[in-house]
Amino acid sequence: MAYEESKYDVVKSNKIYEIRKYSDRLAVQVISTNQDNSFKKLFNYISGNNETNEEIKMTIPVAQMKKNGNMTMQFYLPSNFNKDNTPNPSRSDVIIVNIEGGYYAVIKYSGRASDKNFIKYKEILKNELKKNNITIVGPAIKATYNGPFTLPILRRNEAMFEVNWK
Repeated sequence: MAYEESKYDVVKSNKIYEIRKYSDRLAVQVISTNQDNSFKKLFNYISGNNETNEEIKMTIPVAQMKKNGNMTMQFYLPSNFNKDNTPNPSRSDVIIVNIEGGYYAVIKYSGRASDKNFIKYKEILKNELKKNNITIVGPAIKATYNGPFTLPILRRNEAMFEVNWK
C-alpha cells in the first residue's frame, strides 16, 4: 500500500546526507513523558476518533523528537487537508499543529528504528553538518517510513535536523 509522503525539494546532496526544503504542512501530534500510547492516540485520531468521525489516510513518515524532556510524536496530514477542513481531535492531548516550512538535513538508514540506530545516525549527521559549517536550529527528528512487519533490511528510516540554509 502506497502512503502519501510529505513533499520536499532536495537543494543539496552528498554521499552522507541531503538538504531538503519542505513547505508548510499540517500534523496531528501528541506530547508525552513517554511514547508508549502516542502512536495509538494518533492512530485512533486518523481512524475516526475525531469530531467528525472522519477516517484519514495514513501518511509517511511518522516523526518523533524530544523537546524539553518530553517526547513529541507527529503524523503529517494528507495534502488535501488545511486549517479549515481538518477535523478537531476528540482528545485534549491530541492537537493539530502547523509545521512551518524550512530546510532539513537528512541522513537515511535501514534497519530497526531503535533508539540505538537513531542515535548513531543522528551523531553522524550532526558531525558532518558541523564539519560543513551548517547550523542546526532544531531538535533531532526520528522519521520512520515502514510498518513493524517490514523486514529491517528493507526499512527506510531517517535522522533529521532543521538547519539554517541560504
